[in-house]
Amino acid sequence: MDRFQEMQIFVRIAERSSFTHAAQDLMIPQATVTNMIKKLEARLGTRLLARTTRTVQLTDDGQQFYQSCLRLLADIEEAESQFRPAMPKGLLRVNMQRTLAQHFIMPAISEFTQRYPDITLHISDSDRLVDMVREGFHCVLRAGNLQDSTLIARRVALMPEATVASPDYLARYGEPKTLAELDGHFAVSYISSVSGQAMPLVFYEQGKPRTVSLPGKIAVDSADLYTGAAEAGMGIVQVPRYRVETALNAGTLREILPQMPPAPMPVSLLYPQKRHVSSRVAVFIEWVSTRMAQIFPHSEKHLSA
Repeated sequence: MDRFQEMQIFVRIAERSSFTHAAQDLMIPQATVTNMIKKLEARLGTRLLARTTRTVQLTDDGQQFYQSCLRLLADIEEAESQFRPAMPKGLLRVNMQRTLAQHFIMPAISEFTQRYPDITLHISDSDRLVDMVREGFHCVLRAGNLQDSTLIARRVALMPEATVASPDYLARYGEPKTLAELDGHFAVSYISSVSGQAMPLVFYEQGKPRTVSLPGKIAVDSADLYTGAAEAGMGIVQVPRYRVETALNAGTLREILPQMPPAPMPVSLLYPQKRHVSSRVAVFIEWVSTRMAQIFPHSEKHLSA
């Protein structure tokens, strides 16, 4: 096994904090991974990884070697890509918010795999925040305003939003025509995974945001539960229009205050800050960007890479 492969395996162990997960990601036997690290540490004459029964952590020397490996691997991949137009290949681990995956990505994913047959996709979905490096994801697709400045964000869409409630709820509390008439109403509380607090409703009136915090009888922390609670008559919600288009057409939800809709919700691809993005990640980013631009063509002029 050459030193380039050794560095690849060592970096994956460091990022996953696990010999087992690194072996699974790289699709090689765990025994090979373990033996490689033993030989690498023996050749360098230092301990790179501190192992316990539960975790694997970098030593001080290991941290220094890890940073050097990242630079060298990026330089090698970038240098080779200039001279060989080879198709991207290898494992690509992606995490997406569940509704984005179901509505926009999975219906067309065969298009990506046919275009790049040598890339093996591992896709997981969740609404929670993930630790990209520790959990081994190459990129993450998320909707909403982003907080993590340690990641690079590529905005790929702006999704129109709507304020909605069920006919049953509006029959009980009345249909508000102005912001003042929201007094006495309830919202379904969506708990932010970042702040742990309920997110307020935001309306745009004459181009200016107006924030309204309404009491809630129920709190949720997932997009599906949020919409479901509104359909059950539990209160007002603000959601991307695509999520409730069917319910609006069926009459199980009704749009309110359409003259002052919420701001469009941004959708972004996030990936770690590195000098060079692997070709696997780069082609996936471009494919998702093109896919979302086809679905939300009117938002394309507002996007920036």
